[in-house]
Amino acid sequence: MAGGAAGDTVGGRPIRVLIADDQPLVRRGLALILAPDPDFDVVGEAADGAQAVALAHRLRPDVVIMDIRMPVLDGVAATGQLADELPDCRVLALSTFDMDEYVVAALRAGAYGFLPKDISPEELVAAVRVVHTGEAAVAPRLLTRLISTYVRAPHRLPEPPEAAAAAAAGELTPRELEVWRLMAAGLDNAEIADAMAISVSTVKNHITSVFGKLGVRDRVQAVIAAYETGLAGPAGGGTARG
Repeated sequence: MAGGAAGDTVGGRPIRVLIADDQPLVRRGLALILAPDPDFDVVGEAADGAQAVALAHRLRPDVVIMDIRMPVLDGVAATGQLADELPDCRVLALSTFDMDEYVVAALRAGAYGFLPKDISPEELVAAVRVVHTGEAAVAPRLLTRLISTYVRAPHRLPEPPEAAAAAAAGELTPRELEVWRLMAAGLDNAEIADAMAISVSTVKNHITSVFGKLGVRDRVQAVIAAYETGLAGPAGGGTARG
């Protein structure tokens, strides 16, 4: 996961952040990490998902740091509501465990990434910067390991839309299919370019086309779709590095 440089503001103003966690100590700790940085403005704190959605509508944050397990409305449901109602408000999900089925559900619901709660302050700051730019704040190999684990226990997750993803995958060219497969294997753009002997800019063009044809928003959702269709993981296609 790449961090942004200092000065990553929105139109010259600080990145507005809403923190949602049912534990006051955790909320305060997250706020204290971000508050000293002039690039961030912690605009509010919510104790449950319903409060998070209500405050997001009122305060219009750029990023919501969202705990997954909360009372009243959990973080997954709250993320889904925000994705539908405030698409410019980007959710960074938090989980006590980095291998948690609810994190995958949050990514499906529209979160731009996730972090385990034992990350360093520097990693949190970097992730908020990445998410506010619209990129996925999930390390590719961690994402691959996470999804692979829960694909092996699909009954623990809501039913994925395999048929729709498979139909969309049929529209991909062979090159696009290979880019998608390598993406799902955890390779970054430079590694994909090296494996396919093409330029990084060509890889980016292929990825944009893959996103459009699959109807996904970002790399996270594209990798999830690869597991759902069997292109990657134990259900099907290989994950060789090229």
